[in-house]
Amino acid sequence: MTKRNLSGIPESFTKDIKLKGFKIHELSGPLNHSVTHRRRDFYKIGLVTGNMAGLYGDKPFKINGTVLFFVNPNIPHSIVRNSKKRAGYAFLFTEAFIASRERTEILQNSPLFRSDGTPVIKLNKEQAAFMTGLFQKMLSVHSSNYSHKDELLKNCIELIVHEALRIQPPQNGLQHKNAATRITHLFMELLERQFPIDNTEQPLRLRTAQDFANSLSVHINYLNRAVKEVTGKPTTTHIAERIAVEAKALLLYTDWSVTDIAYGLGFEYPTYFNNYFKRVTGTTPNSLRKEKV
Repeated sequence: MTKRNLSGIPESFTKDIKLKGFKIHELSGPLNHSVTHRRRDFYKIGLVTGNMAGLYGDKPFKINGTVLFFVNPNIPHSIVRNSKKRAGYAFLFTEAFIASRERTEILQNSPLFRSDGTPVIKLNKEQAAFMTGLFQKMLSVHSSNYSHKDELLKNCIELIVHEALRIQPPQNGLQHKNAATRITHLFMELLERQFPIDNTEQPLRLRTAQDFANSLSVHINYLNRAVKEVTGKPTTTHIAERIAVEAKALLLYTDWSVTDIAYGLGFEYPTYFNNYFKRVTGTTPNSLRKEKV
């Protein structure tokens, strides 16, 4: 049996994606098993019709009907398919494939690709028809000998992202182009850039509001005021929530010990991490890991 991951993607595709930078394929046939998908080095956009449920990072989601599904390579996720019928398309691509300053900014800063964004966007009949036509065109271009197909596919990625933003605008988007928005944008980008944590030899470097203020060369009071004004949440809350998301991912999707996770996240002692984690999430690291079993 062919080994597959989220959205039924054969593991053999991974090598092809790394070689060419992209891969598109059609989804079909029943899949009734549970799948855990760990971090990889490619983005994924799916157009899926079915009935599914799962976790994206630490956030539960459900799919019922036709949806666009966006996957950030740094966020592990799991899915349970309980649909007898499944149809759609999946387009996978590396950040290198779409590398240019403008396009990379779209990927990194769109709420669709951020850890605090929603990975699922429900489509109505008209929207589903438009997206189906677009994915079919991408599939046709992918298998063609057109000399500029890479550029055409990159344009399709941008169109899908922009259409998704139009269908479901981000609730907490940075909408005001002023100094407060700019510094908040830089803070959020710097926070996200620290993840994922891949080994304990390179622990989390920035963990406090003062750390970020120093790195951004601004006064901590100015940073706190700007972030609260633009997002409605304090700087420390953003940091704590993102560290908690990473901690949950490491607990659920790796075999690292709690001690290793604590050191990887920059805590000097495991007890500090245990207390921090319980304060932010309401449960202990060991309890969360046992719930997985």
